[in-house]
Amino acid sequence: MKQFLEPLGITLTEEQLNQFKTYYEFLVTENKKYNLTAITDEKEVYYKHFYDSVSLIKTDLINDKIKLCDIGSGAGFPSIPLKIVFPLITVYIVESQTKKTNFLNALKDLLNLDNIYIINERAEIFAVTHLNHFDIVTARAVAPLNILNELCIPFVKKGGHFIAMKSSLLENELDKAKYGIITLGGQINKVISIQLPEDMGERSLLIVEKVSLVKGYPRSFALIKKKPL
Repeated sequence: MKQFLEPLGITLTEEQLNQFKTYYEFLVTENKKYNLTAITDEKEVYYKHFYDSVSLIKTDLINDKIKLCDIGSGAGFPSIPLKIVFPLITVYIVESQTKKTNFLNALKDLLNLDNIYIINERAEIFAVTHLNHFDIVTARAVAPLNILNELCIPFVKKGGHFIAMKSSLLENELDKAKYGIITLGGQINKVISIQLPEDMGERSLLIVEKVSLVKGYPRSFALIKKKPL
């Protein structure tokens, strides 16, 4: 899978290519124990997971100076591929499932990544000490948008951004989530459509800017789920 990120304008070094190769091999091996992903074919992993993760650069918000928080990362998407491509960024991964944080910690050591912190905690609990803290908060395939908003936007500092990674079928979710975005101090900037190479599918990136600070969120997950904003 040489230079699979070229359509994004990225040329990888040999070290980075080896990191992605190691990532793929470790993911497939550990998947047998942890059930991390339904996708294990090499080409599909590279495009549907790795390429999809790095496509966040289409927002023009990803650079070496940011502090990024990935909510519910699972097997490390999108934060680990982004960290490989942008090794100087600071990454926090918040993942409530211990088996997945065990995988992520082992992966971090295997890939020799620094300035990356694996947090085994629920997002709404971690938020208590990290409100208005991050330049970028992102999440991929975690929950419906009207629930995801409250799990992510409170982490974003004023002037920062929440990037929701969704399928191409974003419109219905967005209609239900607009009120919550505003309530949480957010403002919708734009939606970017992504076409994955090799006819691997379409994706949407929703970009929300944090324009004001709002107290009282996030609520308990039970309440967020029962009464989404």
